[in-house]
Amino acid sequence: MKLFLDLSPEVAACIKAKQPIVALESTIISHGMPYPRNVETALMVEEKVRKHGAVPATIAIIKGRMKAGLSKQEIDFLGKEGNKVLKVSRRDLPVAIAQGYNGATTVAATMMIAKMTGIAVFATGGIGGVHRGAASSMDVSADLQELANTNVAVVTAGAKSILDIGLTLEYLETHGVPVLGYKTDDFPAFYARQSGYKVDHRVDSSKELANVLSIKWQLGMQGGVVIANPISEEDQMDFGYIEKKIQKALAEAAKKGIKGKEITPYLLSKIENLTEGQSLEANIKLVLNNAKLAAKVASHMRR
Repeated sequence: MKLFLDLSPEVAACIKAKQPIVALESTIISHGMPYPRNVETALMVEEKVRKHGAVPATIAIIKGRMKAGLSKQEIDFLGKEGNKVLKVSRRDLPVAIAQGYNGATTVAATMMIAKMTGIAVFATGGIGGVHRGAASSMDVSADLQELANTNVAVVTAGAKSILDIGLTLEYLETHGVPVLGYKTDDFPAFYARQSGYKVDHRVDSSKELANVLSIKWQLGMQGGVVIANPISEEDQMDFGYIEKKIQKALAEAAKKGIKGKEITPYLLSKIENLTEGQSLEANIKLVLNNAKLAAKVASHMRR
């Protein structure tokens, strides 16, 4: 891994000292939000992790090098470059390294690099999943397969609302991925606290979450864990309202023939426009909320 992976001095020191670390993705910087809000949010998320007892390790590909722990300059670069930066999932990783690309890592690629680095807890906004209409399109995010195989816990505000949440949960169940609700029995729907589906198990403390993760991997059970952390009540959006906007965005995407890895950033941008920025503000709040919980879980796992 030393041939392809660079650790920031801070992350390297924390790994050596066995201090808590939280992995953070970079797709949200280059493909999830407009500049400069993307950079401001990334730095706020890192600060939230620090405030709650862990060290942030934002993960990306810079000039063909896998990076765990970015400088402010590197985060600003990814934010300014935006969609010019390659969106890197599992399939893209060897090509990005071989050809010296700059890449923003998805949930799947971030999990892979976190595992290589020895980081067990990862905070994101929402995981990818089974897309609506997948029966004909076969559009299923690589995030789900990574969760089935990679020993990293992902703290998330649920699956993105643009997805088929029911089928996403079925896929996770089939592959034995536990879906744990933090202080909730209901699986959250990204912008909203409830999706109409239940989590597998409710867990009411960060210490208990850390204990579940430790036991799972001590048992030799391969794969990740989804920690579903609902957006706060004061920050959530009305489920019916956001669903109408999603349906409109999906119809426009279909009309334009947008699909594959381009569909998620397109839909999120379109929904932001349709909600007059409300969805972006909710997105920022939920990511910060997830970073806080991830830091607490990581801190308990290192004790």
